[in-house]
Parts: sequence; structure tokens; C-alpha cells
Amino acid sequence: MSEVLAVSELTVSFPSEAGPVRAVRGMSYSVSSGEVLGIVGESGSGKSVSALAVMGLLPRTARVGGSVRFHGRELLGLGDRELSAVRGKGISMVFQDPLSALTPVYTVGDQIAEAVSIHTDVSKNEAARRAVELLELVGIPEPAIRARAFPHEFSGGMRQRVMIAMAMANDPDVIIADEPTTALDVTIQAQILEVLGTAQEATGAAIVMITHDLGVVAGFADRVMVMYAGRPVEAGGVDDLFYRPRMPYTLGLLGSLPRLDATEREPLTPLEGSPPSLVGLPSGCPFVPRCPMRIDVCSDTEPPLAPTADPRHTAACHRRTEIEARELGPADIFPAPLVGAAAVARLPRESRQPVLEVRDLERHYPLMKGVVFRRQVGTVRAVDGVSFDIREGETLGLVGESGCGKTTTIVQILTLARPTAGTVVVLGRDSARLDRGERRALRRNLSVVFQDPLASLDPRLPVGDILSEGLRTHGVPKQRRNRRVGELLRLVGLGPEHASRYPQDFSGGQRQRIAIARALALEPRLVVLDEPVSALDVSIRAGVINLLEELRARLGLAYLFVAHDLSVVRHIADRVAVMYLGRIIESGAVSAVFDTPAHPYTEALLSAIPIPDPRRERARRRVLLEGDLPSPFDIPSGCRFRARCPRYAALPGGLGARCREEEPVRLPQGADHDAACHYPPAPAAI
Repeated sequence: MSEVLAVSELTVSFPSEAGPVRAVRGMSYSVSSGEVLGIVGESGSGKSVSALAVMGLLPRTARVGGSVRFHGRELLGLGDRELSAVRGKGISMVFQDPLSALTPVYTVGDQIAEAVSIHTDVSKNEAARRAVELLELVGIPEPAIRARAFPHEFSGGMRQRVMIAMAMANDPDVIIADEPTTALDVTIQAQILEVLGTAQEATGAAIVMITHDLGVVAGFADRVMVMYAGRPVEAGGVDDLFYRPRMPYTLGLLGSLPRLDATEREPLTPLEGSPPSLVGLPSGCPFVPRCPMRIDVCSDTEPPLAPTADPRHTAACHRRTEIEARELGPADIFPAPLVGAAAVARLPRESRQPVLEVRDLERHYPLMKGVVFRRQVGTVRAVDGVSFDIREGETLGLVGESGCGKTTTIVQILTLARPTAGTVVVLGRDSARLDRGERRALRRNLSVVFQDPLASLDPRLPVGDILSEGLRTHGVPKQRRNRRVGELLRLVGLGPEHASRYPQDFSGGQRQRIAIARALALEPRLVVLDEPVSALDVSIRAGVINLLEELRARLGLAYLFVAHDLSVVRHIADRVAVMYLGRIIESGAVSAVFDTPAHPYTEALLSAIPIPDPRRERARRRVLLEGDLPSPFDIPSGCRFRARCPRYAALPGGLGARCREEEPVRLPQGADHDAACHYPPAPAAI
């Protein structure tokens, strides 16, 4: 394979009032035709900045040094006109947010055709025809029609497919994919990775995959580079890095990942603290404040990226040979105590009292049309007959794609308002029969932690006021409030001295700990966790997950854990409910549902979750779902999943008529396991 891109000693800095921000500090790598290089690390490690430097897309204030050679030609120092001839033709890029990257006032077909015509001498009709071909290649249904649509008319996954089509429009030699699957549903993530593989096959390009999730690159990359504080700290073949890591930071990242294939619940290995500021970095290894293996030399000298026993595998650690000789794993370097279960959780489930009972819950919204004369033209069936219960000390994971009704369900529970139909019973009280005073009193036992801690914490208030707000609302005396604030901060691993600081003074993980402390202020019995770790780096996420487990055991809490990441749900939940288009289509004990999924949708969700194990990832069978979730305004007849169901598509003869005409009900599939499918697939290993 010929080398197409070589980056050598790349440096990038930005001016700031506090001094230069050294975002990239000596980065070197190369990729050859058909090769995939994964670049991973926490937010702020310099991954995206390095990619923008290669593309020549940094602002003029940036100071870029080193070398970037494409087919031997130096790119640094070229003018914008010369770089424009390379961008899109020789090197293309798939950006993280396709909605921001696509121009909203032009159709997607016009934008792809423009990318073609800029670099190729073709007619307008030929460019438009090529755009349709590319949309078909990346799996856009009815490409000739959808080419005339605008970006806002596409779902997130389809917009990312458009970006990939644009990136491969001119058969580039290198495709840089910057977090291409971030913020996408797991099923869409699997589709995007599949499309990137198709793009590589069609163009023969090298791919540089930038991500914060090691699981994403496990089965996709040939080599992996781990970045920390602006520079690579470990690099090597994907098998070497996953099975024989030699840098404590890499070990911490791997240990912080909850695994879908875990058979026993083990504590995750959190990386305490945050990455350092890139302004005025002290001498020595920048990972020192977070490293349990640090010794004196670590604070004095920054280790170079040096070879291990395998010269193709390098690590920047003074103790790499010791880690190699002792074969240390994540739990050896970052030990975390195993959290026991609360006393109530040790009792049989049937002997525990329910804290939440949802029966046949419906939440429908009228779809209106007209401005002066408003009229109803349909009904949006956001939640369409949901039933589940949660017992004391239990965690129920509610999972499904965006738009399936998870958020509407938890809003209906949290507001304690009258539903369209069905009942919500909290601690034995029917929410539809409560007056205002009873509803307010019941809310003491029901709290919530939101997805984005920065958005959910008032930036104008110090942390102490944020934590005491609920206490003040419910009439808790000031002296008791002040004492309780200190108790809450200590409970979530912070200190009373943090009460006077503001949310923006904390890291993302610390802000989520503050949000959890606020949720616990009134000693609730049920906490609703709405994607509480999806906005966090994987290393920080592990600490928050461990904290949630510890608090559940210590306080005997019950959790309703809403998530789209089934690996997190497998780690933290006791039972799981899988939701699709307003209904729960499978539920039961986590082990039963995950080990023997009975519904094709559950099977597809499980197969879409990456496992941080390269050999297992390469051998897994993917169940890729076609298309996107249908609209709750126009729910298909019969089985609502049949339009995307691979099982339905393979049914012989007239067996499919039952799926088209009759909606399946949830039937037992085993002990504490039920599913709504007319033809449950045979159990398959994930």
C-alpha cells in the first residue's frame, strides 16, 4: 500500500489573553491507501483541531507548524486557491454536525452536484446525475426524489449519509471523518459505519476516523492513535492497543467502557479529574494529576512516544516496560470498589412494593392546520399504550431510538398530569386524581436528572442556591438547608467549599454530580435519569455511572434510566423495556432480554452497539435496519415495526399478512421476559 498522507510533528496554537493555547503539540502519523486510522481521546485532546489543520480550515489566528504531505506534496503554507484544489478532490472531510455543514437554502442534490462540478469538467445534468448515483450508493431511498429535498427535510442519519456522499463525490484518496456518529442513535450509527465502509470500497481511500469512543474503532480501524493534552500518548495496531495497552490513560479509557458482552456486573474504572488546560502546561507528563502510577520522574520530564516490545506499538509513559512486564490491566491501575445491593434490592421482586406503575398509558396530540380557521387534520400518537412498573431498589432501563416516545413517557410521569388514557400510579397514588397540594407533596418523592447538566443548572446561581432551591420551595428551614447542601455535596464526591462556585466553574462530570445532588435534595424514592451520561466523555461517564450505583445501594433508590446506549443499560439496569413508535415491544430482566432477544428490533439494537473487542467486533453479525422511524402521525397498520423488519421481509408465502393486519401483543418468552412479535426469531448470540 502506498502512503497517501503523512503528518509530521504537527503543532497548532491559538492566541488567548492567558497566553498561547497549544492545542496540538507534535503529532505524527501516516496513512496508506485503503487503511483506516482511528484517532481517539477526550474532548479537548486536539483530535478535531489536527484534522482541520490538515484540511487548511483553521482560522487565520492559528499558528500551524510541522509538515502535512499529501502524495509527497507539502500542504502547509499553500494558499487557499491551491488548497481548494486538494480539498474535496484529494482529501475530503465528513463533519460532526451535518446540519451545520450543509447549506440550508440549497437542495442536497445541488450541493453534491456542486462538489462534483467544482473538481470535474462535467455538464450540469451530468453532475446532477452523479449526485443521484451517490445518494443511491449511500442508501438514501428514492434518491432521484430526495435529491430535490432540503437538509432540514432529512433525519440526522440521512444528513450524515449526504455528507458521506459529498465526501466521496470525487473519489478522494483520503477521507477524514470527524466524530461522524456522535449524537446519532445506535441503529443509525451502525448504518453510518457501514456506509463509510462502502465509501472506502468505492473509492479505495484511506480513512482517518476521529472519535471519543474506543468501541467505534474496535472493528473498523486497522491502527489506533490515542491523544491526550494535544499529543499522541499511544499508537499501534488495533489488536495491540486493545489487548496490550501500555499507557495508563489508554488503560483507563478501556476500563471506563461498559460492555454489552459483560456477563457479570463489574465496577467501571473512572479517570478522576479532568484534562489539563493547554495554556502554560507545566513540565512533565500532563497525565500526572490523574495517574495512580506516577513517580517523581513523571513530574519532571514528559515521556516521549517510544517503542514497546513491538516497535510498531509506541507509548508515552516512563513505566511502559513495567506495565508490559506485569501485564497490568485497567482494574490493576484504577481499582474501583464493587458496590453491593441495597437491603431492599436483596428481597425477591414480588415482595417489594412498586414505586411506579404505568398501565396502558397514552399521550396523543392533535395535529392542527390553518392560521385563521384552525382545524384538526390528524392525531400524533406519541405514546400509544405503554405499561411497566418499577419496584423498590430497582433500575428499569427504557431504551429506543429518538422519536420512539421515551421523553413523552417520562414527561407524563414527572408532570403527574392526566394522560389521554391509562394510569400513572406513583407510590400508590393515581396522578389523575391528585389535587394541586397532593401533587406538590408527591413530587418530593419524584425527581429527575437531565441529559445536559450545563443547560439544566441556572448559570446565575451558585451551586449552594441551586441545591437549596427545592428545599426552600418545600419549606425546609434555612439552617437545615445549609446543612443539607454540605451533605449533598459530600454525597456526590464534592466538598462544601464548592457551594459558593457557579456551574460554569466545574467540569462536565462535576456538573452532572451537582445535578444528581439536586435530584436527591428532598430524599426522593424514585429518580428519573434522562440520558444522564450521553453528553459526557467516556472516562467521565464511568465515574457518574459508579456514583449512581453507589447512591442506589446506599439510599435504596429506584431509577427509571432512559438511554439509547444499551451497553450502559446492561451495566446499570436490573430490567429493561424496549420502546418502538409509542409502545413497549419487549421487556424483562436484563440478562433475559440481552442474551436471548425475542424481537427483531431488540436484536437490531443489540447488534448495533459496538463492543471494545476487535476480534469479536470483526466476527459479529450486524442487523442493519433500513430507513428511519416512521412518524407517530402515520403509524403503519398491523405490526408497527414491519416496514423495517428483516424478519418480515424474509417471511415466505402469505405469513406476512398477519404482520400487516394484526398488531402483536406482548406474550411471555420465558421467566420475566415478554415480547410483541408474531414470529419471534430464534435466539442468537450477540
